[in-house]
Amino acid sequence: MRPRRPAFTLIELMIVVAIVGILAAVALPKFTDLVRKSNEGATKGSLGALRNAISIYYGDMEGQFPATPLALTISGKYLAAVPAAKTPNYHQESALPLLANQAALFSDAGGWVYDNNDHDNLYGGIWVNCSHTDSHGTVWTTY
Repeated sequence: MRPRRPAFTLIELMIVVAIVGILAAVALPKFTDLVRKSNEGATKGSLGALRNAISIYYGDMEGQFPATPLALTISGKYLAAVPAAKTPNYHQESALPLLANQAALFSDAGGWVYDNNDHDNLYGGIWVNCSHTDSHGTVWTTY
């Protein structure tokens, strides 16, 4: 007769599988929340980079804002490319800026909105073109 080797019973294996399932059910929402927050952080960082590039352009051109944020990428002096605006759960990722005047500033189409009307008091401003809220409850267009 051979000696018995230690092994797991079926009940023990089922308990382990149930525990792993419970842990996965708890961890998955946390993971998706972290992904959303990282996309929000990337958008806020990109917005800051765009505003800095516009400010540097304004200084270099002695008080003239660019006609469009795409003008910041022409020589690569200010930006290599216009970064994408990521508004998770609301709009698709988009780097194309919408040009608007103050009367129709926010259309909630996603991406960026840039005020290129030199008669507006918001002239030269750029915002996230989304009227929804981020994970902290702040409306995107208030950034």
